[in-house]
Amino acid sequence: MTAENLTLAEAEERRSLLDVALYDVHLDLTAALSEPRRFRSATTVTFSCGSPGATTHVDITADLLESATLNGEPIDLGTAFTGQRLELPPLAAANELTVVAQCVYSRTGEGLHRFVDPVDDEVYLYTQFETFDAHRMFPCFDQPDLKAIFRFVVDAPEHWRVLSNMPSMRDGSRHAFDPTPRQSTYITAVVAGPYEGTTSRHDGIDLGVYCRRSLLEHLDADDIIEVTRQGFDAFHELFETRYGWPKYDQVFVPEFNMGAMENAGCVTFTEDYIFRSRTTDYSYERRAVTVLHEMAHMWFGDLVTMKWWDDLWLNESFAEFVSTYVTAGYTRWPDVWTSFCNIDKTWAYRQDQLATTHPIAADIPDIEAVSTNFDGITYAKGASVLKLLASWVGEKAFFSATRAYFAEHAHSNTTLQDLLNALEAASDRDLSAWTKAWIQTAGVNTLRTEFETDGDGRFTSFAIRQEAIPEHPTLRMHRLRVGLYGDDAGALRRQHQVEIDIDGERTEVPVLVGRRRPDLVLLNDDDLTYAKIRLDDHSWRTLVGSIGRLDDSLARTLCWTAAWDMTRDAEVSAGDYLELVLAGVAQETEIGTVQSLLRLAAQAIDPFGDPARSDERRTRLAARAFDLLDASAAGSDLQLAFARAAATNATSDPQLARVAALLDGTEALEGLTVDTDLRWHLLHRLVATGRADEVRIDEELARDNTSAGRCHALTLRASRPTAAAKAEAWRQVVELDALPNAEQGATIAGFVSYEQRDLLAPYVDAYFAAIAEIYRTRSSEMAQQVIAGLYPYWATEAATIERTDAYLRDEQPGAAPRRMLLEGRDFLARALRSRERDTGS
Repeated sequence: MTAENLTLAEAEERRSLLDVALYDVHLDLTAALSEPRRFRSATTVTFSCGSPGATTHVDITADLLESATLNGEPIDLGTAFTGQRLELPPLAAANELTVVAQCVYSRTGEGLHRFVDPVDDEVYLYTQFETFDAHRMFPCFDQPDLKAIFRFVVDAPEHWRVLSNMPSMRDGSRHAFDPTPRQSTYITAVVAGPYEGTTSRHDGIDLGVYCRRSLLEHLDADDIIEVTRQGFDAFHELFETRYGWPKYDQVFVPEFNMGAMENAGCVTFTEDYIFRSRTTDYSYERRAVTVLHEMAHMWFGDLVTMKWWDDLWLNESFAEFVSTYVTAGYTRWPDVWTSFCNIDKTWAYRQDQLATTHPIAADIPDIEAVSTNFDGITYAKGASVLKLLASWVGEKAFFSATRAYFAEHAHSNTTLQDLLNALEAASDRDLSAWTKAWIQTAGVNTLRTEFETDGDGRFTSFAIRQEAIPEHPTLRMHRLRVGLYGDDAGALRRQHQVEIDIDGERTEVPVLVGRRRPDLVLLNDDDLTYAKIRLDDHSWRTLVGSIGRLDDSLARTLCWTAAWDMTRDAEVSAGDYLELVLAGVAQETEIGTVQSLLRLAAQAIDPFGDPARSDERRTRLAARAFDLLDASAAGSDLQLAFARAAATNATSDPQLARVAALLDGTEALEGLTVDTDLRWHLLHRLVATGRADEVRIDEELARDNTSAGRCHALTLRASRPTAAAKAEAWRQVVELDALPNAEQGATIAGFVSYEQRDLLAPYVDAYFAAIAEIYRTRSSEMAQQVIAGLYPYWATEAATIERTDAYLRDEQPGAAPRRMLLEGRDFLARALRSRERDTGS
């Protein structure tokens, strides 16, 4: 990593010394139109020291420090400044530090990022500081538990809009922002450029929604503001604590590394949430959840903040849970828990079965360790466990605890214990055993039924067995429901349900004894607990023939999820999973589930399935998608989903000819608009299979010469099935290190392909030879993008696992690259086990 690390021990020592009162930050961005590299940052920090005479450092990454003074005395920059740290002389009881620096714009999405819009050559800036990047813009004590007041002044070009955490007064080119409440460094923000949008007001809060000028025609601000209003109403009702800032801006920014960031009062989002082309309602649902997730952070994370990054889950798990809860109860997506089960929990189960899994409350010794912990455990498992906790203690007690928690800890920092104290007081329960099992230990349990029936088909015994793997042997307490499903006028409907608590290896369920065995026994009906579920043989046979007859969307999703997990565990063959999808996807009504099934079916084909049958199976999947495309209602979400899936998997000459016909307009389907993004999608398949060349890519880019269009073109160029195309993509990403974050990611996406294994074979050794230098010379985000994105998944063979093991043994890489390599290795090992099952060898 190019940025210097910060350890927990250093942060604790600094926190024991300092109390930070105020940052006065003056940024000069007036030259940003012509100066692409540097900007001037002048900052005065007012702080006290509880041990006068002690020393510490302030974090600052800069190209040049013009000057630095402490209490009026100059600091010797030649000995004190390392490039990322400024060591301070002995401190007084009251201190004033002033630093003038030439800081550097980022092209990696970290710090203050600079972007030039290819449509109109306008310059746009925005900040991204989580976890440890505020000091790329101004000197600060960059850790979450040294909160302070921030007062920003920004000089910018006259035609620019400048936004920050607070409202501002404008005088010509100068924007002077009101002081913030006490908050952490990582949630401060500056967004500057000719952003345009819509303003509104709700419940005394000024609302703004903004994007680049060239995207304004696609910004559906009214829909976003509606969800925002619903969110504020819900959170004020649930938390009984007012939002803590006077305004709430939401800005869609270019080349953003994540989905969104919860900067207080100035939330930033990826532009992927501005839909340039038609998309499915599932995309709108996901955007709504993200809008509400970031809004929830205004309480969980911004108002009350974790002391250190080991309690990152206090931010992310709560935001993930309550955003889904509010989406279900207060917006037009009441079935969002189906998507949560289908997407979020599947992510969590996958992450929790890796060798790198960790407790929800993880051990984070330094900043390098936290950089890879924004994962399925911190977000999705944590949210799943909180959902379980809310059902266990009761929603009334759960939200009563959050109200007490905010009231006691507003504008301060907390640990896990602070939250537990509030929950125990509200629920009158001792949560120590629950916390140890769910929050402080890793791993996921598997639940299976064990039953016997008599000659009449009635249960004579019924029990639930809980399993754990040796590496993570904890057996947990679960509250769950068991659903019994049978035929009802042609539909498969729930006929009976019981709710029980289970604990230990085996739990008897006597209440079901005497009941007739149904067509389907579904553990964790309604998805209360967090556990992998297994279907008995009879229930599996029911699914194979009747999954489409299940009339409850969440029950169907639980079955689909179980089927996929059984496939990943090689308990069901990849071929059987594919057959299940081919038979059942036509009856699925939840568009998010349909899109997920089509994606997972392709993964079952390759790399999880028999490689000798991959072309045949991919052809069958494409044929099914084309059939369902033709049968779909004109203009429906399903029509669009099946069109994209058909193109993704098209393999035979007739299928590829039809993709080409849809693209060039010689075939038209009523209701299917082949718009900008769908055009790129269709062309991608033609390019990757050698049916279209670089000239065709250039022609499409001429139609869509935007930042998104340029990224599409980079992906397509890297996906061409030629050795020269792969060599050039590798050179751009690995050897030159000149691409900005979005373009680097787009190139990697095109380079990697299971269908181009022969072309990629030379890059296995090249990958392992490049890892150390990449991690040494690049920022955290950029290094992770390359090391994780270029791991040789395409070399699905034991030799790749052996090569990974040898590298880990011989090179002893740092924590972050080690984790990425272990996770790649785990995926390959699982794929190979599944292949073995599928081929019968």
